[in-house]
Amino acid sequence: MSETPRTKDELMKQIGDEWTALMDLAGRLSPEQMVRPDEGGWSPKDNLAHLAEWMKILMGYHMDNRPSHEVAGLAPEATADWDFEVINKLLFERNRDRSVEDVLSEIKSVYGQLTAKLEAMSFDDLMKPRRADDPAIWSSEEQPLLNWVLGDTSEHFAEHRETIKKSM
Repeated sequence: MSETPRTKDELMKQIGDEWTALMDLAGRLSPEQMVRPDEGGWSPKDNLAHLAEWMKILMGYHMDNRPSHEVAGLAPEATADWDFEVINKLLFERNRDRSVEDVLSEIKSVYGQLTAKLEAMSFDDLMKPRRADDPAIWSSEEQPLLNWVLGDTSEHFAEHRETIKKSM
Protein backbone atom coordinates (compact mmCIF):
# COMPACT_ATOMS: atom_id res chain seq x y z
CA MET A 1 0.00 0.00 0.00
CA SER A 2 1.26 3.46 -0.91
CA GLU A 3 1.61 6.37 1.43
CA THR A 4 -1.51 8.44 1.96
CA PRO A 5 -1.33 11.44 -0.34
CA ARG A 6 -1.12 14.85 1.31
CA THR A 7 -2.26 16.91 -1.69
CA LYS A 8 -4.64 16.47 -4.58
CA ASP A 9 -1.69 16.42 -6.98
CA GLU A 10 -0.17 13.51 -5.03
CA LEU A 11 -3.55 11.74 -5.04
CA MET A 12 -4.07 12.15 -8.77
CA LYS A 13 -0.51 11.00 -9.49
CA GLN A 14 -0.94 7.92 -7.30
CA ILE A 15 -4.25 7.04 -8.96
CA GLY A 16 -2.84 7.76 -12.43
CA ASP A 17 0.28 5.67 -11.87
CA GLU A 18 -1.71 2.62 -10.75
CA TRP A 19 -4.21 3.11 -13.58
CA THR A 20 -1.40 3.25 -16.14
CA ALA A 21 0.21 0.09 -14.73
CA LEU A 22 -3.15 -1.72 -14.83
CA MET A 23 -3.94 -0.64 -18.39
CA ASP A 24 -0.40 -1.45 -19.55
CA LEU A 25 -0.81 -4.97 -18.18
CA ALA A 26 -4.26 -5.38 -19.76
CA GLY A 27 -2.85 -4.13 -23.06
CA ARG A 28 -0.20 -6.86 -23.07
CA LEU A 29 -2.75 -9.67 -22.71
CA SER A 30 -3.94 -11.62 -25.71
CA PRO A 31 -7.68 -11.98 -26.35
CA GLU A 32 -7.43 -15.53 -25.01
CA GLN A 33 -5.64 -14.43 -21.84
CA MET A 34 -8.26 -11.73 -21.20
CA VAL A 35 -11.02 -14.33 -20.85
CA ARG A 36 -9.06 -17.18 -19.23
CA PRO A 37 -10.30 -17.65 -15.65
CA ASP A 38 -7.87 -17.99 -12.76
CA GLU A 39 -8.21 -20.51 -9.91
CA GLY A 40 -11.00 -18.40 -8.42
CA GLY A 41 -12.94 -18.36 -11.68
CA TRP A 42 -12.24 -14.73 -12.60
CA SER A 43 -10.60 -13.72 -15.87
CA PRO A 44 -8.68 -10.46 -16.32
CA LYS A 45 -11.81 -9.14 -18.08
CA ASP A 46 -13.83 -9.98 -14.96
CA ASN A 47 -11.32 -8.15 -12.76
CA LEU A 48 -11.60 -5.05 -14.96
CA ALA A 49 -15.42 -5.18 -14.92
CA HIS A 50 -15.25 -5.46 -11.12
CA LEU A 51 -13.05 -2.36 -10.89
CA ALA A 52 -15.45 -0.38 -13.09
CA GLU A 53 -18.38 -1.40 -10.88
CA TRP A 54 -16.60 -0.25 -7.72
CA MET A 55 -15.55 3.07 -9.26
CA LYS A 56 -19.24 3.64 -10.07
CA ILE A 57 -20.14 2.79 -6.46
CA LEU A 58 -17.45 5.20 -5.27
CA MET A 59 -18.93 8.02 -7.32
CA GLY A 60 -22.60 7.32 -6.73
CA TYR A 61 -22.67 6.14 -3.14
CA HIS A 62 -19.58 7.50 -1.44
CA MET A 63 -19.30 10.80 -3.30
CA ASP A 64 -22.88 11.61 -4.35
CA ASN A 65 -24.64 10.00 -1.35
CA ARG A 66 -27.12 8.07 -3.47
CA PRO A 67 -28.59 4.81 -2.07
CA SER A 68 -26.13 1.93 -2.34
CA HIS A 69 -28.54 -0.50 -3.99
CA GLU A 70 -29.54 2.12 -6.57
CA VAL A 71 -25.92 2.88 -7.47
CA ALA A 72 -24.96 -0.79 -7.65
CA GLY A 73 -28.12 -1.71 -9.55
CA LEU A 74 -28.91 -4.42 -7.01
CA ALA A 75 -31.81 -5.26 -4.74
CA PRO A 76 -31.77 -3.22 -1.49
CA GLU A 77 -31.11 -6.32 0.61
CA ALA A 78 -27.99 -7.11 -1.44
CA THR A 79 -26.18 -4.00 -0.22
CA ALA A 80 -27.83 -3.61 3.19
CA ASP A 81 -24.98 -5.23 5.15
CA TRP A 82 -22.17 -4.44 2.70
CA ASP A 83 -21.27 -8.11 2.45
CA PHE A 84 -18.58 -7.87 -0.21
CA GLU A 85 -18.77 -11.57 -1.05
CA VAL A 86 -22.47 -11.24 -1.85
CA ILE A 87 -22.09 -7.96 -3.74
CA ASN A 88 -19.03 -9.08 -5.70
CA LYS A 89 -20.72 -12.33 -6.71
CA LEU A 90 -23.76 -10.47 -8.01
CA LEU A 91 -21.61 -7.97 -9.89
CA PHE A 92 -19.53 -10.81 -11.34
CA GLU A 93 -22.62 -12.64 -12.57
CA ARG A 94 -23.99 -9.48 -14.15
CA ASN A 95 -20.76 -8.84 -16.07
CA ARG A 96 -19.66 -12.40 -16.80
CA ASP A 97 -20.92 -12.58 -20.41
CA ARG A 98 -19.82 -9.13 -21.52
CA SER A 99 -17.23 -8.82 -24.25
CA VAL A 100 -13.68 -7.73 -23.54
CA GLU A 101 -14.19 -4.69 -25.77
CA ASP A 102 -17.32 -3.66 -23.87
CA VAL A 103 -15.61 -4.01 -20.49
CA LEU A 104 -12.51 -2.09 -21.64
CA SER A 105 -14.66 0.68 -23.08
CA GLU A 106 -16.66 0.96 -19.88
CA ILE A 107 -13.73 0.94 -17.46
CA LYS A 108 -11.98 3.66 -19.45
CA SER A 109 -15.16 5.75 -19.54
CA VAL A 110 -15.83 5.31 -15.82
CA TYR A 111 -12.21 6.14 -14.99
CA GLY A 112 -12.51 9.33 -17.04
CA GLN A 113 -15.70 10.31 -15.21
CA LEU A 114 -14.14 9.60 -11.85
CA THR A 115 -10.93 11.52 -12.48
CA ALA A 116 -12.95 14.51 -13.75
CA LYS A 117 -15.07 14.36 -10.59
CA LEU A 118 -11.96 14.20 -8.41
CA GLU A 119 -10.31 17.07 -10.28
CA ALA A 120 -13.39 19.21 -9.59
CA MET A 121 -13.15 18.60 -5.83
CA SER A 122 -10.85 20.30 -3.37
CA PHE A 123 -8.48 18.22 -1.28
CA ASP A 124 -10.20 19.67 1.80
CA ASP A 125 -13.48 18.11 0.63
CA LEU A 126 -11.72 14.75 0.25
CA MET A 127 -10.53 15.02 3.84
CA LYS A 128 -14.06 15.49 5.22
CA PRO A 129 -15.98 12.51 6.63
CA ARG A 130 -17.46 10.41 3.86
CA ARG A 131 -21.06 10.72 4.98
CA ALA A 132 -23.04 11.23 8.13
CA ASP A 133 -24.42 7.67 8.16
CA ASP A 134 -21.14 5.77 8.00
CA PRO A 135 -22.08 2.25 9.00
CA ALA A 136 -20.52 0.92 12.18
CA ILE A 137 -19.15 -2.06 10.26
CA TRP A 138 -16.46 0.21 8.83
CA SER A 139 -15.15 1.86 11.94
CA SER A 140 -16.22 3.57 15.09
CA GLU A 141 -14.38 6.68 13.92
CA GLU A 142 -15.32 8.96 11.09
CA GLN A 143 -13.02 8.48 8.15
CA PRO A 144 -12.34 10.90 5.33
CA LEU A 145 -13.77 10.34 1.86
CA LEU A 146 -10.13 10.05 0.74
CA ASN A 147 -9.95 6.57 2.29
CA TRP A 148 -12.74 5.32 0.03
CA VAL A 149 -11.25 7.07 -2.99
CA LEU A 150 -7.94 5.28 -2.42
CA GLY A 151 -9.68 1.97 -1.68
CA ASP A 152 -11.65 2.04 -4.91
CA THR A 153 -8.89 3.44 -7.12
CA SER A 154 -5.13 3.11 -6.65
CA GLU A 155 -5.25 0.43 -3.95
CA HIS A 156 -7.92 -1.55 -5.79
CA PHE A 157 -6.12 -1.19 -9.14
CA ALA A 158 -2.90 -2.49 -7.58
CA GLU A 159 -4.69 -5.41 -5.91
CA HIS A 160 -6.36 -6.57 -9.11
CA ARG A 161 -3.26 -5.92 -11.22
CA GLU A 162 -1.40 -8.37 -8.97
CA THR A 163 -4.26 -10.85 -9.24
CA ILE A 164 -4.16 -10.63 -13.03
CA LYS A 165 -0.35 -11.01 -13.09
CA LYS A 166 -0.55 -14.17 -11.00
CA SER A 167 -2.99 -15.73 -13.44
CA MET A 168 -0.78 -15.16 -16.49
